[in-house]
Amino acid sequence: MRIGFIGVSNMFLEERQDIILSMLARDGKVRVRDLSEKFKVTEDCIRKDLGALEKKGKLKRTYGGAVRIRENSHMVEVSKHRNTDVEAKQRIAQAAVKLIHEKDMVFLDISTSNLAIAELLVKMELEVTVVTNMIDILVVLARNPKIRVVFAGGKINKSRDGFWGGMTLDFISRLKPDIAFVGAVGVDVKENSVSTYDIDDGINKAAIIRHSKKAYVVAEARKLSTDGNYNYTTLDTLSGLITDSEPAADIRAAADSYGVEIILP
Repeated sequence: MRIGFIGVSNMFLEERQDIILSMLARDGKVRVRDLSEKFKVTEDCIRKDLGALEKKGKLKRTYGGAVRIRENSHMVEVSKHRNTDVEAKQRIAQAAVKLIHEKDMVFLDISTSNLAIAELLVKMELEVTVVTNMIDILVVLARNPKIRVVFAGGKINKSRDGFWGGMTLDFISRLKPDIAFVGAVGVDVKENSVSTYDIDDGINKAAIIRHSKKAYVVAEARKLSTDGNYNYTTLDTLSGLITDSEPAADIRAAADSYGVEIILP
């Protein structure tokens, strides 16, 4: 009888912890008091649950509760993930091109979402100037004679799909684009940060934002819960964030507090 009782207890413990993780995935955070009331157990019991889950790397405990751990997928090279989230990037591109006007100077930096923007632009009749430091974007836009393409060269990057470094940065500093779209590895709306992996890439992105009249970060919805290793700007420096699906209410509220518009397809 005793063995049977322990088995039932352990099974409930695992089920309770699975539900806690599901709530974290949905809401981004949980509170000890709320969980105690939900499961009809003591707050000390919930704290032990959170401690066990933290040891497994499933969450991060905070005062009075826990928060979801933001992922770092370490997909450093842009060229290696150009075939991921294809539909999301196409939706982002559809929203982005609506912001571009005739005669605009547009900056598209190294980003597979920006490559999707280029693939839409090349099919349009807009007469624009596009500045880019990404080789694939240059190749795509060369097919449309109405688009004036300016390439920001310099030192080729690690993945050999674009340029950055001092020469690229000097060139960017001389421009005043009407609108810029910059990629991101992670967007932490609540912490007011936008990140990438490589410092040189981040320095370029920050300069593009600084010198452009309007600047938008393009990021798939999954990147609202991931991080890079280098924070290159804050959300309040941006004109907006373009993503592919409606974020959680608390994320939208945080964006609103910084005056950042979230733009959807």
